[in-house]
Amino acid sequence: MKIVFATGNAGKMKEIRMILEELGVQIQSMKEAGADVEIVEDGSSFEENAQIKAAAIAEALRARGEQAVVLADDSGLEVDYLNKEPGIYSARYMGEDTSYTVKNANLIQRLEGVPDAQRTARFVCAIAAVLPDGRTFTTKAAIEGRIGYEEKGENGFGYDPIFYLPEYQKYSAELSPEEKNRISHRGKALERMKEILKRELA
Repeated sequence: MKIVFATGNAGKMKEIRMILEELGVQIQSMKEAGADVEIVEDGSSFEENAQIKAAAIAEALRARGEQAVVLADDSGLEVDYLNKEPGIYSARYMGEDTSYTVKNANLIQRLEGVPDAQRTARFVCAIAAVLPDGRTFTTKAAIEGRIGYEEKGENGFGYDPIFYLPEYQKYSAELSPEEKNRISHRGKALERMKEILKRELA
């Protein structure tokens, strides 16, 4: 049995492998599994988009006669002051090929003059699993913080450098990989999914 994760993001794969390694199974990205299919994420929630991605990869593998547990996540940043933008469009915000340095600068600019109390935001992550027998499971988690005034830290990717965690007095990109996996939205959603997989694959 192997796990195929529906992402091509190297930073994300590193986090996923760290968290799921105790399952003792091979974990591949969809590229590594040769299932790099075009997926249209047209769901209206993080859960729906994660399910769409997992189902598409599961279908591609099934068509080749391969068995695997397929996992997919959909995650994003919700900024309260901006009506929860960019939300489910986080990866596609300002265009898919726009660098996160540009996206982050844009969000900081849109919050210019907004005080700390109104800069609240959260990272949300939903994870969907499609088992070889077709059953689907979904988990979801979030981490609360606020949007900072500049980019800080070298450890994260995406919106991590502008996401400030008052509780830790650090930006998400300043956390060590171990710290991040313990408290992040993806870390918590993956931990919940890991417990489901332990039970279902036992």
